[in-house]
Amino acid sequence: MKIAFVGKGGSGKTTLSSLFIRHLVATGAPVLAVDADINQHLGPALGLDDEQAAELPAMGARLPLIKDHLRGANPRIASAETMIKTTPPGEGSRLLRIREDNPVYEACARPVELDGGAVRLMVTGPFTEADLGVACYHSKTGAVELCLNHLVDGRDEYAVVDMTAGSDSFASGMFTRFDMTFLVAEPTRKGVSVYRQYRDYARDFGVCLKVVGNKVQGQDDIDFLREQVGDDLLVTVGHSDWVRSMEKGRPPRFSLLEDANRRALKALQDAVDATYEHRDWERYTRQMVHFHLKNAQSWGDARTGVDLSSQVDPDFVLREEAVATA
Repeated sequence: MKIAFVGKGGSGKTTLSSLFIRHLVATGAPVLAVDADINQHLGPALGLDDEQAAELPAMGARLPLIKDHLRGANPRIASAETMIKTTPPGEGSRLLRIREDNPVYEACARPVELDGGAVRLMVTGPFTEADLGVACYHSKTGAVELCLNHLVDGRDEYAVVDMTAGSDSFASGMFTRFDMTFLVAEPTRKGVSVYRQYRDYARDFGVCLKVVGNKVQGQDDIDFLREQVGDDLLVTVGHSDWVRSMEKGRPPRFSLLEDANRRALKALQDAVDATYEHRDWERYTRQMVHFHLKNAQSWGDARTGVDLSSQVDPDFVLREEAVATA
């Protein structure tokens, strides 16, 4: 199951995504965690110190390796250089599984120990001084989108992505790559503004969107969120001494997280798991192709000098059974 955490800057989406990752790992589930935010904070939120976080390999710096692996023997893709962030898989492409070992994980992922369990963590890499004036951050998140396009995940497997703040993900088709999008919103007018943007942009694409109210202090805050987002409000989270200790770099055992917050995380997992029976791999593949053709026409063909529409395999549908023939 693919899960995105989104929200405005400072809403607490990285904190909530790290708590959800810890919760999933505590259940024994295999988890792939990805920090796709321009501000790279997921590693420290999972317990890494600054030096360890700085040593995480950047996916954006390893994009040629990622492309070469995913291209596989797909005859429609002449070379890795002609692949762009939206390139869809086809017959002969290599697909990724959460539980496997592969060259992409070997190069880009690092295990992070969490209370006896472990999560695979990948990061886009920070926006550096060398990027200023010559690159946009979407060139880094493109590595994440390409991996999601080739990821086949099953029941009780989880890929959790801490997304860029605000509505930046709508600059590509990545917002359609998830089974569930959790929008973290504070009980303020600014806090729910990103929710409205997401709701309106995603309306025509069948995006499953639920709101997690954060920094909630009482019933008035809950009433405000309910008034603003209606039935999309799934759970609310208030003050947490456990989180405060974690933010100081001294996280207690995860089993000591407050009961109310543990129940909230279980509600998030239940909401994600409930989407499994309704997964529509054909629609998922169709949307992938839709955004690839849009990107090809707007900039991809000119950038690569290739008609990228020829990369689309009309008979290919990404689904769990596709792994056996990839």
